[in-house]
Amino acid sequence: MKENFFVKSHGLGNDYIVLDEENLTFPLKEESIKTICDIHYGIGSDGILLKVNSDKADFGLRIFNPDGSEAEKSGNGLRIFCKFLYDYGYTDKREFTVETKGGIVKATVEEVVNGRAKVITVDMGKAIFSSKDIPVNIDKEECIGEKLKVLDREFEINCVSVGNPHCVIIVDELPTEEEVKKYGSLIEKNPMFPNRINVQFVKPVDKHKAEIRIWERGAGYTLASGSSSCAVASVLKKRGLSDGNIEIVMPGGTLFIQIDDEWNIRMTGEVQEICSGVLSQELVDILDNVVIIKER
Repeated sequence: MKENFFVKSHGLGNDYIVLDEENLTFPLKEESIKTICDIHYGIGSDGILLKVNSDKADFGLRIFNPDGSEAEKSGNGLRIFCKFLYDYGYTDKREFTVETKGGIVKATVEEVVNGRAKVITVDMGKAIFSSKDIPVNIDKEECIGEKLKVLDREFEINCVSVGNPHCVIIVDELPTEEEVKKYGSLIEKNPMFPNRINVQFVKPVDKHKAEIRIWERGAGYTLASGSSSCAVASVLKKRGLSDGNIEIVMPGGTLFIQIDDEWNIRMTGEVQEICSGVLSQELVDILDNVVIIKER
């Protein structure tokens, strides 16, 4: 593989750049991550997936948000990463394991078209509702059906961890994109959540289908999110609004989530490559010097 080779792919409109740590000639620091993810100064993406070594799984993965922070887990990111591993010959197996900061996951390449992975299932681990483990600053064992006042609105929130923390809000009507941006950013950084939190607004259609809108911690408004879909499905099962087999519909597309009685989560969806290439030497020189892109 060439030095500084990259692949950009998306899962339902949620796009990531994949890099192999062994092929990089520059330090991947907070400022260089921001630059690469910037649409004007870099490639532009919702984050970076970095292949690293693992002594616990077949492969290791670090996930970075466009603001330079590191995420524990990403459902779309994992499927994109697994496609990269299969398509570029890191493995010829249809099943393998990936170590993330949020735990080890098992991946299965379900469908291959012209030698390239198209549909991938990822075992996302267990849904955890413990307020201490999410974490949530609340004197209750679980944060289910709690009230949170934000500006002029009071929301009923339901919190869960699927390897990363989520705040799920069940609504009768989905908010507009502007409303998601307004309230999602404030909920993400609310003092109730010491590590910040991902936010989802969900409108249940029936027990086997729900529509959602997403505010992603460190990334903002996104068209789709795998871990968000898992979190929503978990909360709907917890609240008795689903039996755990559910279709999650987002602006970017649809994911299928299965949750068993032990709260183990399986997520299935498509992924698609956008482009591949090599970072130019001019950009690498900038990244090597860690030039900071100031927020505008």
